[in-house]
Amino acid sequence: MTSPVSATAGARSDGVTAARHLARWLALAATPTFAIMAVLTALISGGSADMLCAAGHGSLLGGMVPMYLLMSAFHSAAWLRLIAERRGKSSLRTPSA
Repeated sequence: MTSPVSATAGARSDGVTAARHLARWLALAATPTFAIMAVLTALISGGSADMLCAAGHGSLLGGMVPMYLLMSAFHSAAWLRLIAERRGKSSLRTPSA
């Protein structure tokens, strides 16, 4: 018979594992989401939203499109980590010459 303490610990570790998987998928979703938002904003640009967000008045980094591109770049670490992990696994599988 399983004691209540060990059953609770197992449920807690399952919850932590699930939360880590969810966080990893959310991190992977951020980069393409911001990139798509940048493209859509560039295509549909104009209007009062750009006027409000362009605090730089002529600055290269003013407006929503550069902001979304920067957010996409800052969130790309999850993708770079995934690529590095996959390359590491593939190098382990292939014998070196």
